[in-house]
Amino acid sequence: MAGPMQADITPLTDIMARLRDPQTGCPWDLEQDFSTIAPYTIEEAYEVADAIENNDLDALKDELGDLLLQVVFHSQMASEIGQFDFNDVVRSICDKMVRRHPHVFGEQGAPNKSIPDNWETIKASEREAGSDNSALAGVARALPALLRAQKIQKRAARTGFDWPDQSGARDKIIEELEEVETATSAEHVAEEIGDLLFAVVNFARFHDVNAETALKSANAKFERRFRDMEDSAGDRFTALSLDEKEVLWQQAKAKEAK
Repeated sequence: MAGPMQADITPLTDIMARLRDPQTGCPWDLEQDFSTIAPYTIEEAYEVADAIENNDLDALKDELGDLLLQVVFHSQMASEIGQFDFNDVVRSICDKMVRRHPHVFGEQGAPNKSIPDNWETIKASEREAGSDNSALAGVARALPALLRAQKIQKRAARTGFDWPDQSGARDKIIEELEEVETATSAEHVAEEIGDLLFAVVNFARFHDVNAETALKSANAKFERRFRDMEDSAGDRFTALSLDEKEVLWQQAKAKEAK
């Protein structure tokens, strides 16, 4: 029996080329550029993650298609200005994956280093070959702030700029909290709270906790419990005193504990 038919990307790239045709294309698509499309690309990536979190594989298939469309869209715009096309994107990622997996594709077999360490070493050598050879190069500014904080902290730690153990990271949280409390202006408070959040992310890193995932879980937990409080109180919820709301909160926690 013949295997499944291989998908051909050409129909999708052809569709995008027609949408961007200056004479017969779609006015909205023609108005777009890299910066206007970037938010949609980020949104589609989040929708992929949401489908995975919901274990909805049908939705995941659709969302991956939407994300692929974003790749094709950017590639089409780049080809129009003579920079690269979709085929170049595919070749580039294939080359990168082979280069970063010498334990699979290399002739000498698996390296002595662990796979994550070897991956980071190869990435570091790639950065050194680029115009920006900082250890922090390539950490996307568009990442969620908590995730970006953790990534740049990890990069800095690889250079030896790090606390020797978690006690230093914990003490830094206390220090930053005190600085929030002594701040003398709204701008100063905002700055110190940023430093406090950064310190908390660092503490999470020492515990091998993904700060972005941890906060996402905390958000979900709060929302779940708060909705339970609302359901328990009904229309009178907003009129309850803070002490009465606290009773409902504790009841919601107790239900989860069961």
